[in-house]
Amino acid sequence: MVRVAVLGASGYGARELLKLLARHPHAEVTTLTTRQETRPHVADEHPWLRGLYDLHLENVPLDEVARRADCVFCCLPHAASAEAVAPLLDAGCKVVDFSADYRLTDAAVYQQWYQHEHPDPGRLGKAAYGLPELYRDRIIGANLVANPGCYPTSALLALAPLLKTGLASPEGIIVDSKSGVSGGGRSPKPVFHFPECNESVLAYGVGSHRHTPEIDQVLSDFAGAPTNVVFTPHLIPMDRGIFTTAYATPAQDGVTTANALATLREFYAGERFIRVLDEIPATKNVVGGNCCDLTVRVVRGRLVVLSVIDNLIKGASGAAVQNFNLIYGFEETTALR
Repeated sequence: MVRVAVLGASGYGARELLKLLARHPHAEVTTLTTRQETRPHVADEHPWLRGLYDLHLENVPLDEVARRADCVFCCLPHAASAEAVAPLLDAGCKVVDFSADYRLTDAAVYQQWYQHEHPDPGRLGKAAYGLPELYRDRIIGANLVANPGCYPTSALLALAPLLKTGLASPEGIIVDSKSGVSGGGRSPKPVFHFPECNESVLAYGVGSHRHTPEIDQVLSDFAGAPTNVVFTPHLIPMDRGIFTTAYATPAQDGVTTANALATLREFYAGERFIRVLDEIPATKNVVGGNCCDLTVRVVRGRLVVLSVIDNLIKGASGAAVQNFNLIYGFEETTALR
């Protein structure tokens, strides 16, 4: 059994993670942390988990967390996460970090987009980027895995194969994404209140969303050349799910829908959580699961790639459990089927 701690256990991502870990045969959750001083029972914080865990959320010092756990899932906000992760790694724990703190490789880029000096710059570029379908070999046995952002997951799984195979050009890529309200987290904000978001669609972070450099970094890696993606996220009135439409220019003549679909199917052959479809995907078909459904069309000389995921599972906690399985050598689908 691997002893597990979850830092910042009050959020939606932590709730979904605990649902998955409850059925993991090799994980024993020993510690749940919170900044609250009231020590709420996990069933009071997350009623869905009633009867699955008899644990309280505690404000526990990091050295005590390290004594109780072999692996830590860190669900803290950016900057606060790195401040916790560094001493846990030094104490010998393995860490799967949900924040953006270790996704980027350049401290200056991190500071530009997050307006905060990185607390642990020496580890930037050394964490495994936790998207198994693209970076599995780097994740196996890693001490630190940077769980991807939910929007980047939907965009990268759609575009990386087409760039890697030379079917798509790295220039002129546009990513248009729609996310359910749970993507904004559990802390109350006016824009996520029912009267504000119901029956409304809102674009936000236009030209400034913090997931942009993460998308560029990975796509540039797969393209072998810099990309400069235009990324626009939207909030739509549903609980969960992301629908991404990505537009790219073919890098060669004669690209058709048929050979673009064949490229995706060949690239993802054998992947248990990627489903390349002939039909247009829908978010309701992936909610609650760890799958990404994809398809592609060639429309007026452009590649149009359509991608759907559950932002809380494949976009967060499901990927984290996939990464946990790879770190420890368990069957990758454990607790995720």
